[in-house]
Amino acid sequence: MKIKKNIAVNESGFLFNPATGDSFSANPIGSEIIRLIKDGKSNDEIRCIIIKNYDVVSEAFEKDFYDFVSQLRDFKLLEEE
Repeated sequence: MKIKKNIAVNESGFLFNPATGDSFSANPIGSEIIRLIKDGKSNDEIRCIIIKNYDVVSEAFEKDFYDFVSQLRDFKLLEEE
């Protein structure tokens, strides 16, 4: 899974798609997930990092993570592999 190359992402979690003009804001955990995706981390690596850095229950993270990734796909921010 990769963020499309044309998507602009800043450190505060603001995303901009120049192809559509759409912009999005992510919360701090969402921002970190996006950064980890951009860094090429696997889903398992992302899960471990987020659970270690935040007070998140593994089962809750799994559902929220896949919902978040689904939204990224819906907004066409991810490259399909």
